[in-house]
Amino acid sequence: MTTSAPRSGGRHGRAPVAATSVEATSVEATSGAAAAGRTVSAPAGGGGASRAGEALWRRMAGAALVAAVAGVAGWGFHRVFPGTELLVAVIPAAIAPAAVAAILGRRPLWLSLLLDVVLWFAGTILLYKGPHPGVFADVANSWHALLTTLLPAQPEPHLLVLVHTLVWAAAVIGAETLARTRTRIAAAVPALAVYGTALLLGVDGEGSNLPVAGALFVLIAALALLRDDRSPLWLPAGLPAAAALAAVALAVGPLLPIAAQPYNPRQDADLPPPRRVDSVSPLDRVSAWLQIPDRELFTVKADKPLNWRLAVLDRYDGVRWTSGARFQPTGGRVPEAGWTGEADVVHQKVTFDGLPGTWLPAAERPERVDGVRGLVVDPESGALLAGAKPAKGFSYEVTSKVPRPSKQELLDATPAVDPGLTAFPAGPQQRLFRKLAQEATKGATAPITRAYRLQKYLRTNASYDVTAPPGHSLKGLEFFLQTTHRGTSEQFATTFALMARTLGLPSRVVVGFRPGQASGGIYHVKSGHVMVWAEIKFDRLGWRPFYPTPGRSGAKDDHDVVSSDIEESEELEGEFTQGGSDRPKTSQPQATGNGEEPSSGPSIWLIASVAGGALLVAYAGVVVALPWWRRRERRRAEGPGQRVLGAWRQTCDDLGLRGQYALTAADVVAGQAGSGDISTHIQPLAEISNVVRYAPDTVTEDAAAAAWQHSDAIRRAVRARTPLITRLRNRLLLRRAI
Repeated sequence: MTTSAPRSGGRHGRAPVAATSVEATSVEATSGAAAAGRTVSAPAGGGGASRAGEALWRRMAGAALVAAVAGVAGWGFHRVFPGTELLVAVIPAAIAPAAVAAILGRRPLWLSLLLDVVLWFAGTILLYKGPHPGVFADVANSWHALLTTLLPAQPEPHLLVLVHTLVWAAAVIGAETLARTRTRIAAAVPALAVYGTALLLGVDGEGSNLPVAGALFVLIAALALLRDDRSPLWLPAGLPAAAALAAVALAVGPLLPIAAQPYNPRQDADLPPPRRVDSVSPLDRVSAWLQIPDRELFTVKADKPLNWRLAVLDRYDGVRWTSGARFQPTGGRVPEAGWTGEADVVHQKVTFDGLPGTWLPAAERPERVDGVRGLVVDPESGALLAGAKPAKGFSYEVTSKVPRPSKQELLDATPAVDPGLTAFPAGPQQRLFRKLAQEATKGATAPITRAYRLQKYLRTNASYDVTAPPGHSLKGLEFFLQTTHRGTSEQFATTFALMARTLGLPSRVVVGFRPGQASGGIYHVKSGHVMVWAEIKFDRLGWRPFYPTPGRSGAKDDHDVVSSDIEESEELEGEFTQGGSDRPKTSQPQATGNGEEPSSGPSIWLIASVAGGALLVAYAGVVVALPWWRRRERRRAEGPGQRVLGAWRQTCDDLGLRGQYALTAADVVAGQAGSGDISTHIQPLAEISNVVRYAPDTVTEDAAAAAWQHSDAIRRAVRARTPLITRLRNRLLLRRAI
């Protein structure tokens, strides 16, 4: 392994200086020594080729690990995009930058970055299935779009491009950090940031990210072992230990308090404002539909006959009922309502025929919708909208939960507190509506009983007439109550809702349809099946339907769902009154205007600041402790020979020669010629270290102590000649231990 002639022995029986190579370092060999004019030896027996092969293997393995870490971090978005479409965004973005760094090595950084940007564009072409001029706008807007989307999100390119960009950035930074620095796990930090982003954006999604965290832990441990320049045999030994620790973390993770109620950034996101959905409200179409009752609108294949809700209207200005819904995009999931008790699960398949507009009918309350592209939903009402007007023959599937509260749960129900749902437009009609409502509910104190009596009052004091004039303005409803006493479900339901509001019962109006004509398990819904009903919101019970519209011409109602509900309400009202259970109920004030529990949780910026501070503190601890621990282990090595080698390795680290395996002790001494105190101490230290190579049994404790004295002196000299800024940079990058 030597290229220079041996020197004669000196003090302490020292062997020739030229024999010892800088072999116990932790970074791969470079060509820096040759560039500096130092002699680079070629070990006999093909050792140089072996080391070059190992260096190539480590470079390729490191690039592969960086790609794997970035890809696994990107898979953390599986709670946002649960389908395989996510792989199209993640895999190219993780592999391409790592391949560029592995191939180009330490060529100019601008060349690598230029090629990486080109490959990023190529990845977006795969996502959009062609060039897309608005890709930069999509990246900028996708953050807010995902924060206002109900998970799972639809795997649209304008959303997936965010994942593609984040994974690509993590892979670029990680791969170039790995190729151009000597750090161990710094290359994995960008991927950890991507994983943290996935955790925040996917907090509402299905599944768990704990397995992803375990995989990241194992991969980062493998990267650390690889960069520590240990023998490849350490990988099979170290990875099972890392996997065991990851398994423990997976078991303990769900038990942490933050796992029960994680912070949801969607709580602080600005939702889209209420919008008018169609130019013509479904409520304004009711009278026209009743005039042509045989027009086919849609069919429903369902487990049982139910009312099919179409539109929910909760705002009234004295002229028109409109929707205050804040629709949010969703991949099919509809948030649960307030009811958590017993419920019937009903599956439906709806097929459009002649139904106008973009509202989608479904049984209350939908919890899952499949087959609708661009689906948006109002979390409060459960109303559904398609992204575009459905064509004839368009089909989708819905799974709904129909609440089944008990009699006692109905009796114990208290109205929710929401000023917006009890607002009554200013005008003289409010006195009339309140007076009639109080007369209708006289003697009833339980909120549910008042609602039932109000329903009975309208059903028995007015008649159903499809020829009645349309409209639901205050003046029109006043004329309905005082003069005509006839109308369609439009007038009955809107009058009930307004009278309920004068009693403090939060109400809204729903436009929907009867089940339709059954034929072979399929319900054919026509325009004549249109119906309007009212709903009142109760705490814990949610929205309860009420049907104030009587049957046609006083006959028995031709709608089984309404008939059974009316019979049940009359039976319950009688039981409540006769049993003496009609007692007053008081509603508890809520912290928010809509009767929901106030949201809690720390700010996203607070969490980010704490997490960032924790990472900085942890890294600072490593920066301070690692060099000290390494010197301590070397100084306390077993046997004087090992302590001498530790002193030599420490000196090579201090001189910045870590990883330069091909340099001999003579090369190191020659490179420090004329360096003052360093050259004074490097020569005797090299001679002592050669003794370990050729005569290890002759090394004494005094020789080991002398070796460390020379090493400490060299370290002090290096510190003295190295600027403070350089020392800090090297320390932060874990390059040297000075």
